[in-house]
Amino acid sequence: MHGQPIDPVVEAMVGRIRAARMNRRQLFRGLGIGAAALGASSLAACAGSSGPGDGSGGTVRWANWTYYLDYDEETGDWPSLNDFMEQTNIRVEYFEDIDDNKTFIAKIKDQLKLGQDTGYDVIVPSDTTTVRLVEQQQLRQFDRSLLPNVESQMIDMVKNASFDPDRVWSIPYQAGMTGLVYNTQLYPKGVREVSDLWDPALKGKVNLLTEQDDTLALIMLEQGVDIEGDWGDDEFYAALAVAEQHITSGQVATVKGNSYTQDLEQENVWAGMAWSGDIAILNEEAGEEIWKFVVPESGASVFVDSFSMPKAVEAFDQVHELIDYYYEPEVAAQVAAYVQYVTPVAGAREAMAQSDTPELAENPLIFPDEEMSKRISDMRSLTAQEDNRYTQAYQKILGV
Repeated sequence: MHGQPIDPVVEAMVGRIRAARMNRRQLFRGLGIGAAALGASSLAACAGSSGPGDGSGGTVRWANWTYYLDYDEETGDWPSLNDFMEQTNIRVEYFEDIDDNKTFIAKIKDQLKLGQDTGYDVIVPSDTTTVRLVEQQQLRQFDRSLLPNVESQMIDMVKNASFDPDRVWSIPYQAGMTGLVYNTQLYPKGVREVSDLWDPALKGKVNLLTEQDDTLALIMLEQGVDIEGDWGDDEFYAALAVAEQHITSGQVATVKGNSYTQDLEQENVWAGMAWSGDIAILNEEAGEEIWKFVVPESGASVFVDSFSMPKAVEAFDQVHELIDYYYEPEVAAQVAAYVQYVTPVAGAREAMAQSDTPELAENPLIFPDEEMSKRISDMRSLTAQEDNRYTQAYQKILGV
């Protein structure tokens, strides 16, 4: 979440070029910048906005997380998005601008508050962030009658949210787990619980996540807390004290959002916390299983990232077309095969079984089985007062 010094970034870029693994998408990840930070002339060239279709159907500006849409390394674009643009003639400007929830929302908070154009027609924040946007009346409601695939295909696991029981403010895009990761080559001993990260052999080689709910949920689970239940200040501050202790001691090297993957690739981090699908993609790009994703024995936390529309959306109908397209089972399976997160689309598993990657239909990280489901917990929603107080406390230990 902080800018990196120029020299290490340049050095990392040179290393990637020498390894023949540099492409446009990796360039943006390596620089740690989003498309919104570039000039308008650059956006059309790098944000996936110049695909098939003539744009006569309108334009949608979509902000998403890195690694969150099927990507073709050879062509440098997103196949499912190209298919959508070709079918509809709707032009989609696609930005990998979300590194973590709070820093992303901070960039557009003034426009959201004033009901002005944010630069995006649809965004994909986590539900833990969307709840605040709903409370503050900063979103536009979806018309579910325009979303027939969503109506018929949304899985029970994500169908209802405490802040949005009818899913009219938030349409789930992907779900996943926050767990642990380790480099199998640099740290073959591995990790099974959060406390394994505090091994002296890992000093200065551990990462945590800027998403406080994710980081502290894993610590709380190991401490025996029912994170779905009626926990409060005592449990929160007990978990916070663990994180603070190991950040202060230097055991933890970095606390980042999606850019933690750079530290794994550059071997600055040997073990830490991670989001499930990221690790699958890193291994696929490496051509071997260098990193191992682990669901802790004490449990993992689940997150849901959902489509939402800022109030000043300029492409209401087009956003609905885009979302409903991604609820087509074949399209959902295509995306899931790449991102390897839990898809919210019921028919995706059957479609996956008929695809060229049928083995993924049995992957519990995409389609959780009963055993996996028992080890996944959903962090309870915080009140606005708790969220504000806990966020300040977490930011303080990060030195923000």
